[in-house]
Amino acid sequence: MKTRAITGFFFVIVMLASVLLGNYVFDVFYLLLSLWCLFEFYGLVRQSGAEPSRFLGLLNGLVIYVTAALICVSDNDSPAFDTLLISVVTIAAIFFQELYNKSETPFINIAYTLLGLIYVLVPFCFFHALGYLNVLHQFNFHFPLAFLIMLWANDTGAYLSGMAFGRTKLFERHSPKKTWEGFIGGVLISAGAAYVISRYYADINWQEWMLMAVLIGVFGTLGDLVESMLKRSLNIKDSGGILPGHGGLLDRFDGLLLSVPIVYAYLYFITIS
Repeated sequence: MKTRAITGFFFVIVMLASVLLGNYVFDVFYLLLSLWCLFEFYGLVRQSGAEPSRFLGLLNGLVIYVTAALICVSDNDSPAFDTLLISVVTIAAIFFQELYNKSETPFINIAYTLLGLIYVLVPFCFFHALGYLNVLHQFNFHFPLAFLIMLWANDTGAYLSGMAFGRTKLFERHSPKKTWEGFIGGVLISAGAAYVISRYYADINWQEWMLMAVLIGVFGTLGDLVESMLKRSLNIKDSGGILPGHGGLLDRFDGLLLSVPIVYAYLYFITIS
């Protein structure tokens, strides 16, 4: 328990620093974080007997992230379009490689390689885009910081509420410890955090901040369940061991994977359109 608490403390410090230390740290940190989570994903599915291409998956992840980042920070689409053309070759290489591999299930390998990009890499591109969600393409840490705080509030609230009041199982087949009481408590505490945030950041009004919290609570929980489903299907407890007492980085960001694209779309339509 002590190891878990110490790891959690330093994890929070690093995550806050990644958002607050400026756009260059933000851009590079989430590139490296997304690639590491993708690496863990490929390690997970390899334990099922599949053989996704780690090298080409990570290479395509790099190209996709850089393309998405250029779209966020550039005033014109030319640099992003040039990078996007590179992905035509790198994605095709995933298919070409299987012609030379002696695998009996080549398209399963291809499917897992592409799934990693969709399931893991693309959501981090959306999280990065939260930092540039304005018409001037200027970095603003308010939305990514608020997202992290609400996500942590939801996780902590769900855990505490579940421990205190949990009776009704939410989705026992995939996560036996999750309860409806914990889910509701997590959403409420996340909404409370959103209200506090609204007192300091006026990017959107308090009702919109609170709706953002509800989206994070609902889709963050779904993201957690989906990763639990993946690990149970592979009979694996953790995605890795980089965080003592917590498992892998993918375990820490499972709630982000499904929620951040939804939150980005919501914020885009109320702030840009």
